[in-house]
Amino acid sequence: MILRGIAVVIGAFITAYGLEAVLIPNSVSDGGVTGLSIVGSQLFGLPLGLLIGILNIPFVYLGYKQIGKSFAIYSVLGIASLAIGTIVMHHIPTIIEGDTLLVTVVGGIIIGVGMGLALRNGGALDGIDMLAVLLSRKLPFGTSDMILFLNVFVFIVVSSVFGLQGAILSGIAYFIASKVIHIVEEGLSGAKTFKIITKHPEAMIETIRERLGRGATYSVVQGGYTNEHFKEITCVINRLEERKMKEIILEIDESAFIMVYDVAEVKGGNFKKKDIH
Repeated sequence: MILRGIAVVIGAFITAYGLEAVLIPNSVSDGGVTGLSIVGSQLFGLPLGLLIGILNIPFVYLGYKQIGKSFAIYSVLGIASLAIGTIVMHHIPTIIEGDTLLVTVVGGIIIGVGMGLALRNGGALDGIDMLAVLLSRKLPFGTSDMILFLNVFVFIVVSSVFGLQGAILSGIAYFIASKVIHIVEEGLSGAKTFKIITKHPEAMIETIRERLGRGATYSVVQGGYTNEHFKEITCVINRLEERKMKEIILEIDESAFIMVYDVAEVKGGNFKKKDIH
């Protein structure tokens, strides 16, 4: 529990650094409640950290009521750390100036790492994140996708202060951040599901077992056009094994029909990293 809290704090300070050393000095905003706080700070001259703390209060309450006490506690820790971080780093030297492409890419990556680290450890750094986590539980979308969708409305407000170009650059930076959040949340070793229809199902399963150490199942399916029956193989693998899996499929059956899905979570069974031969 202590280590998770430390990770959330580290994520918050990484995000604060991305804001104060990259985005804000170049008139590029963040998204979510933080983005609205940046707009308020620019308009009224109030400390950014103060606005981040105040505007996030209703969302923290929402997180507590709808998601759980633990999530709310970690989020309060993260938001407080982000607010303090922006105050401490307010006069930190800007590491990039002028190059809009580099600003959006570097800023998006830094913020994505920070926010993703917090989310991975059970907390959020922004009220929009809490709303996104809640909606992702009720809708068939991932947390990062919901964050991106909700921020479209935020960037409309951002355009009133940073102009259309600033809002567009903010959107690009946050799009990059959302992808980094997804990677940090799931890790590079996230799972993938392969569905394979082949003329050689037994040989395919045997080779997958021998070379990847993965089990597989198959079910009988019927082609809608030919009415021919096939054995459809289903196999869940580690993301790092994807290239080897495709090599095996190509070797066994060049004409195999393949579908690949991202898997949000795998539980049960014996899903561990195997040696690739």
